Amino acid sequence: MAIQPIRLFGDPVLRTPAEPVKDFDKELRKLVKDLTDTMMDAPGAGLAAPQIGVGLRVFTYYVDETLGHLINPTLDLSDDKDEEGEEGCLSFPGLTFPTPRAIRAVAKGFDMHGEPVTIEGTDLLARCVQHETDHLDGVLFIDRLDAKQRKLAMKAIREAEWSGLAAPAVKFSPHATQGKAI
Repeated sequence: MAIQPIRLFGDPVLRTPAEPVKDFDKELRKLVKDLTDTMMDAPGAGLAAPQIGVGLRVFTYYVDETLGHLINPTLDLSDDKDEEGEEGCLSFPGLTFPTPRAIRAVAKGFDMHGEPVTIEGTDLLARCVQHETDHLDGVLFIDRLDAKQRKLAMKAIREAEWSGLAAPAVKFSPHATQGKAI
């Protein structure tokens, strides 16, 4: 197992758009394993590479007993965007807020071997792929909140025991990131 430290809100890597994966190699397979091990240990429904300090467009998910990953995702969302379910994030430990998301999502990308993958889902799976793809774009779930909820979220973040903790030491990633590792 290769459990990595999860970056917390305030770490600049969480606001930096990730680079597309170009090489489907051994390092990428290690990254997917690291993400999976870290997500399952947390435990979480999803984890994006920037959350462990790697600036590549990769995420893993574990929803409804289905474990998977997606590389270089694109999203097609339903027009029904009224669903406001409670949403949290491993980079915001212990905090959840009602977050609007599309009810249905189709995510297309690749697996770790470069084979095309399509994930179609509703409810939690749709929410998860939207949340993790946002991470790859440097967008956090609190950015999706309405003004009132965002104000409550920022207050809760300031009061959280993890708020203001020093970011993990920056070190070189073992994964090929074309110089984009943070």
